[in-house]
Amino acid sequence: RSRVQVLGGSNWSLVLQGQWMLEFYAPWCPACQQIELTWESFAKESEHLDITVGKVDVTQEPGLSGRFFVTTLPTIYHANDGVFRRYRGSRTLEDLQGYVLERKWEAVEPVAGWKSPSSIMMHGMAGLFHLSGWIRQIHSYLTGTLGIHVWISYAIFILATLLIGLFLGL
Repeated sequence: RSRVQVLGGSNWSLVLQGQWMLEFYAPWCPACQQIELTWESFAKESEHLDITVGKVDVTQEPGLSGRFFVTTLPTIYHANDGVFRRYRGSRTLEDLQGYVLERKWEAVEPVAGWKSPSSIMMHGMAGLFHLSGWIRQIHSYLTGTLGIHVWISYAIFILATLLIGLFLGL
């Protein structure tokens, strides 16, 4: 049984309390697949390290990946009582453990307040990532289910964008 806590849009705020290491991954990502066993081993040692180890599947949680502004995979964050730091070290078990045990995270600059996942700005970013997922679903429905040609789907989105802009402008 895995000791890695799966986080999503409904329970992500758990990382605002206590000490966490959080991995953002995608199932299709080769680098994410390489770190998977190491991450599981790291989670097994989490009790001794007094840390919670979590993971977020960016394919299932686009809003959460937007909130943390994840642009590369895998992305690892350290969180301590709501203060976030991006982990950029080696992805070996020893280095992950050393990062926590030796408190190396204290030497890393925290994520700026306006870019913090709990800020209003990143709440808006999460909304944009949700919107992009919704648009992708509509596009798939138009092209896959209804059989509309891809370019016609693009034209529909262009027209909708222009009409919404015109309406907001008025």
